[in-house]
This record gives sequence, C-alpha cells and structure tokens, in this order.
Amino acid sequence: MPSGDKSKYSSKQKRQARHIEKGYESRGLSEGEAAGRAWATVNKMTGGGRKGGSGHKWTNKGPARRGGRIGGRASAARPAKARSASARKAARTRARRRG
Repeated sequence: MPSGDKSKYSSKQKRQARHIEKGYESRGLSEGEAAGRAWATVNKMTGGGRKGGSGHKWTNKGPARRGGRIGGRASAARPAKARSASARKAARTRARRRG
C-alpha cells in the first residue's frame, strides 16, 4: 500500500484507485507499484483527497484515458509496407469523406 493516510479520500476515489490498480496488475506490475501508480492517477484526476462541502468538484479525466491506451505493439509488429498501405488507404478515405 502506498504511504499516507487515505481517510480523507471519498469512497468514489478509493473505488477508482482499486479499479486502476487492478488494471495495472493485469498489465504485469507488482502490487505495490500498481497501488502507487493508481493513487497517483487518482490524485492527478481529482486533486488529492476530497473535503466536504457543496459546489462543483472538477475531475480531469485525461490521466485515466491516457492509461488505457496501450496500442502501438500490433502496428509495430507489421511490416513497413503494410503500415504504409494502411496509411495511404486512410488518407484516401479521409480525403473522400471531406468532400
């Protein structure tokens, strides 16, 4: 478990951290490293532990979205010729749809 008192975090933040931690563990990180990264992600998204009170509670969802993008491996494993053909096809499609 990462250091620090977690009592000031809301139940939603604790739940988010658990889900993020499971994702990191499924990608092969140790429990401690996964927990630390999960809490860092929650802190970046919500600005740390929540205090009571009414009003708008902002959430920056960028860190969570970025963490889910693992891509690149499949594309990198393909030959350059195939990647180039895909890029040309995509460019033609975009041009056609633009009008």
